Amino acid sequence: MAGQRLLLMPGARLVLQRANGEILLQLRADFRKWGLVGGNPEPGESLDATIRREAKEELGIVLEELEPFGFSSNPGLETIEYPNGDRCQYFGMLFVCRSFIGQPNIADEESLDIGWFKVDRLPQPLMRTVEPTLMALRAWKETDRFQMLQ
Repeated sequence: MAGQRLLLMPGARLVLQRANGEILLQLRADFRKWGLVGGNPEPGESLDATIRREAKEELGIVLEELEPFGFSSNPGLETIEYPNGDRCQYFGMLFVCRSFIGQPNIADEESLDIGWFKVDRLPQPLMRTVEPTLMALRAWKETDRFQMLQ
C-alpha cells in the first residue's frame, strides 16, 4: 500500500530469552531470513502492548515480565524494503522478556519456523537488525544504561 513513498513507522522488537541464555528467532515468511519477533502498534496501542500482542499472535504465548532496554532509529539499520517494493523506516523500542506463559509455536502465517539459539550460534541468514539488537542487550546488561542503536 505504501508504494515507493518511504513510511516512518513506530514499532517494537522482542528478545525472548530462556534462563540458559538462548533466544527465540523466527524464520520470516516475507524475507526467508531469521529475525526477532516485532511489530507495529495498532491505533490507540502503546509499544509494550504492541509487543505483548505480537508475541500472542505470532508465538501463541503471554509475556510476563517485560523490560525495555533500548531504542533503534538508525535509518541505515531500520529502513527496510519489502519484497513488494514498500519501504519503511522503523523507530523501534527494544524489549527483553525472560518470563512467559505457554510454549512458543508458529501461530500465524508470518513465520515459516521458530527456534531457540545460543547467541554465539545463530542461524543464517539473519535480518540485519538481529545482531545490533543483541549487542545492545549485552551492553545494557553490562552497563545498566538504556541503549540507543547507532
